[in-house]
Amino acid sequence: MAQTSEKLSSKDYIALEDKYGAHNYHPLPVVLEKGAGVHVWDVEGKKYYDFLSAYSAVNQGHCHPKIIGALTDQANTLTLTSRAFFNDKLGVYEKFASEYFGFEKILPMNTGAEAVETALKIARKWGYEKKGIAQNQGKIIVCENNFHGRTTTIISFSNDPDARQNFGPFTTGFVRIPYDDIDALREALRDDSNIAAFLVEPIQGEAGVYVPGDGYLTEAAKLCKEHNVLFIADEVQTGIARTGRILAVDHENVKPDVLILGKAISGGVYPISAVLADNDIMEVIHPGQHGSTFGGNPIAAAVAMAALEVVKDEKLAENAEVLGELFRIEISKLAKKSKLVSMVRGKGLLNAIIVNDSPNSTTAWDLCIKLAENGLLAKPTHGNIIRFAPPLVINQEQLLECTSIIGKTFLDFEENM
Repeated sequence: MAQTSEKLSSKDYIALEDKYGAHNYHPLPVVLEKGAGVHVWDVEGKKYYDFLSAYSAVNQGHCHPKIIGALTDQANTLTLTSRAFFNDKLGVYEKFASEYFGFEKILPMNTGAEAVETALKIARKWGYEKKGIAQNQGKIIVCENNFHGRTTTIISFSNDPDARQNFGPFTTGFVRIPYDDIDALREALRDDSNIAAFLVEPIQGEAGVYVPGDGYLTEAAKLCKEHNVLFIADEVQTGIARTGRILAVDHENVKPDVLILGKAISGGVYPISAVLADNDIMEVIHPGQHGSTFGGNPIAAAVAMAALEVVKDEKLAENAEVLGELFRIEISKLAKKSKLVSMVRGKGLLNAIIVNDSPNSTTAWDLCIKLAENGLLAKPTHGNIIRFAPPLVINQEQLLECTSIIGKTFLDFEENM
């Protein structure tokens, strides 16, 4: 079928995806064609507040002019060299990002899952070459209800049946413990010298925005240090100012041994991810042992520097902290009026409303449909949880308008149940 200039409807576009695309997602029935700041527009011209931010990739707002400028300028100059040659952007970016996050080295990749895989490989190699673990005996501790991506290795340590069913056999070498359970971590580390690393999300986003108790990350990092185990923080979703700090671990002043970044490191305009560590860890990787044709390409380098500059120049972490607190205050008021709101939880502008219904019900989905009708886009996770994560450029007036939309939607829905 040849391309046509004929304007299609939302229904037409949805039908095209249904017919020609693999059915590996279940989107809300909204077809977007334009975005600017905190807003997006569908193909019929309806305007929405975006309260998902592409799973926290668009922290700097849609189509931020500085980031788009960096993208287009570099795209018109040099796009890709591969790592077979040097280019004039990568080293500049590596210095910028290493200093920005306080590490000595960065290994650039493209997607969050790639970065997680990279961190796992580094940790295992470090375990064998620096810690002295016997070959093929290395283990990595992970948490239940984690979400680190969907590669075969990563789903090997998932406990989500949808992620795992009929995708085996799985990769071994992982020990799964409950999240936010320091005693479980202590027990897992106590009698096993084959542990190379502990991989953890500072806040479990996909699981429903589970925020661990105060001191959990501090104590976890301390235990890892005591047992000569790498503390790996997966900040693909929680990083880049989303939770009210540049990194979520910054709330407890924890510096991980290995930091994983993705999503908003690009402002959502280009696939960029990274793994950062100091020299004594990163030096275990040598030429030919890991890499990516696109990792560290000139466009990615230029875009990431612009995206990170926007975060600091516009004080997005500070904005997220203040407005995140306001969001939870306003939704807590709603919880007193609506039986549908079981609770609200989160940190910064990464929040979730737990809907007072079974995870097997359609209530959260139906609420998101109504929210879209009222001009706000959000998406359920794990059945009865709705995640709310607007671009961090949102202002107080816009946030209060959005909490009003959420409140009206929930109350109207409850009245008509």
